[in-house]
Amino acid sequence: MATPKQRAVGVVIDKITNSIENAVTGESFATEVERLYPNDNGQIKKSMWKFDWGMELSDINKEVYKLVTTENRKVLHGLISIADGGDHIYLHLIENSKFNLGKTKQYRGVAANLFAFCCKKAFDCGYQGFVLFIAKTKLIDHYEKSLGAVRIGGHRMIIEQEAAKNLVNKYYRGESR
Repeated sequence: MATPKQRAVGVVIDKITNSIENAVTGESFATEVERLYPNDNGQIKKSMWKFDWGMELSDINKEVYKLVTTENRKVLHGLISIADGGDHIYLHLIENSKFNLGKTKQYRGVAANLFAFCCKKAFDCGYQGFVLFIAKTKLIDHYEKSLGAVRIGGHRMIIEQEAAKNLVNKYYRGESR
C-alpha cells in the first residue's frame, strides 16, 4: 500500500542491540517507541532531522513514532513513519537523529530498534511480522545481511516472518513470537 510519493529507505543498521547503547561506553538504555500526532510537531526540532517530519505527521494515511529512552522521553533518538498495508506494515521513512549518525554518533542500535518495532506492529496486526519498504540501491545487500530482509523486485524489500521474529525477540524480550 505504498503511496505515489515513495522514498527509499537509506538508514544504516549499525548494530543489532537489545535496546540502544552508548557508542563510547557500551552502556545499554531501555527504550520505548511512542506515537506522535500532528499536534506533537513541536517535539521535532527541524535542525535535528534531514527530512520534513511535519509532512509525515500531517498525512492521515501514516503513523509517526519516536524512539526514546525510558530515562528521558524528551530526547528523540529516531523517527519512523509507517502505514497499514492490509497484510503488511509499510515503512515509509526512518531516520536517526543527527547525534546518532556518523563516526561521532552517541548511540548505536537506533535504526534496528525501529525496524524491530515495525515487525512487532506487523505481528500485532496479524500480518505475521511482514514489513515492506523501498531500499536505496547501495543498501540492499546491507539490509539482507543485517535485517534478513529479502529483495522482492526492484528496490522493494520485505522482512518476512522468521527475520521479523528474530528482531522482535531481540528488542522485545518476553514478547517472543
